[in-house]
Amino acid sequence: MKEKFLIFKEKNYNLKTTISIVLLVGLISGFLGFIYETFFYRIDLGYWVKRGSTYGPIIPVYFFGAIIIVLLTYRLKKHPLLVLLVNSLISGVVEFLTALFFDKVCNVRLWDYNVEIWNWGNVNGYICARSIALFGICSFIFIYLVIPLLFKLKEKVSEKVLSAIAISGTTLFFVDIILHFIFTTIIAH
Repeated sequence: MKEKFLIFKEKNYNLKTTISIVLLVGLISGFLGFIYETFFYRIDLGYWVKRGSTYGPIIPVYFFGAIIIVLLTYRLKKHPLLVLLVNSLISGVVEFLTALFFDKVCNVRLWDYNVEIWNWGNVNGYICARSIALFGICSFIFIYLVIPLLFKLKEKVSEKVLSAIAISGTTLFFVDIILHFIFTTIIAH
């Protein structure tokens, strides 16, 4: 039974280490997503804008999307083309469902590809081929480059240090989400 929860079987990490690495993947992805969007919208709009639905530099859809992708596709890593295709599909589905949920349930449009450059293959402004291709390629890079780098980090630091970094970063991220929700939803109304 315990075997089913081990994502990185070749490393034989315990659950605590596995969770730490998965959380670090989410944090790194959320931060790199923030960097990507900051520069993309600088090009698109011609001026700097703060992207994301939180105060800090981690974008939630990238954080959660990366975790979903790692949990679902890391085991496929022996098949690079399949990893690329499945990651692109998962990225598109996660982005579409997130955009649809926020638009229809929360009446908030977090992004709209209808008004952006390079928006070919766009579906209702929720997803576009550029974003799906980019997210598929980036998640491919995470599987084959970022996660192995995190494995090397794990070998250089203790499990306590790795867990402390992952848990404190994730805690700050969730506090940011909660504070943003409180200040924009509860207090603002």
